[in-house]
Amino acid sequence: MPAAAFDVLLPATQNSCVVFASPHSGRDYSWSFLRKTVLNEHAIRSSEDAFVDEFFDCAPQFGATFIKAGAPRAFVDLNRARDELDPALIEGVRRIGHNPRIASGLGVIPRVVANGRAIYRGKMSLHEAEERIREYWEPYHSKLQALLNVAHDRHGQTVLIDCHSMPHEAMDGVARSGVRRPDVVLGDRFGAAASGEVVDRIEAAFAAAGFIVTRNAPFAGAYITQAYGKPSKGQHAVQVEIDRSLYMNEKLIRPNGDFAAVQAALRDVVKDVAQIGQGRLPLAAE
Repeated sequence: MPAAAFDVLLPATQNSCVVFASPHSGRDYSWSFLRKTVLNEHAIRSSEDAFVDEFFDCAPQFGATFIKAGAPRAFVDLNRARDELDPALIEGVRRIGHNPRIASGLGVIPRVVANGRAIYRGKMSLHEAEERIREYWEPYHSKLQALLNVAHDRHGQTVLIDCHSMPHEAMDGVARSGVRRPDVVLGDRFGAAASGEVVDRIEAAFAAAGFIVTRNAPFAGAYITQAYGKPSKGQHAVQVEIDRSLYMNEKLIRPNGDFAAVQAALRDVVKDVAQIGQGRLPLAAE
């Protein structure tokens, strides 16, 4: 089992209402887990948001909080609802309606990694699935909400930046349409998870750092933005997807020659975004 459900980096003084989070960059692949998978130690990492935590762990330097997962996405997916259980993987689970994420093997306990490669040879017990949720999913989400509550209590509002990475091929459809291929996709569930003012500010921060930005296509936000985006209550959530090819060799899962430059540019983004709401009245709810 992975050693920890999460790690939190706190600022010396929390003068930002922003909480940055990286739920898919966990890379504690325990020996007991690796023994159960049919994949090798490289292939099991293919759905991991490798290095994303290294881009946003500077947040405390700018007065913001950062939380990152300890357990890898292939072990438990923190960006899924706790009841998104896959009957094709977990014994004793009944299929209820149609859920495209579960159908594709990407439930809260994933059945596959990138390109549909199976993680296991057979099924696992419901007890094991529930144990993973209890030991890793629940603590992460409990802590995340607690951090948002603290920020909201101190600043009258809070903004969750849910940080992810996307395969370069994810934007092939956009590229074929003749539009410039985006580097970053912001997901606010088409306005349901965050106010327009918040998303405008985040987009402007990425654009100022030289990134090409689009919204909600093909990633509008998954469970986390849906569950935590409550703009009418002053709690905003925006999913950020960054093209992996900008900073890494996707096949080798290694930083490329542009890694340091992208990291520096994202540091500027974090600094800018962390200033949302500072020195002004609370953001208007939508």
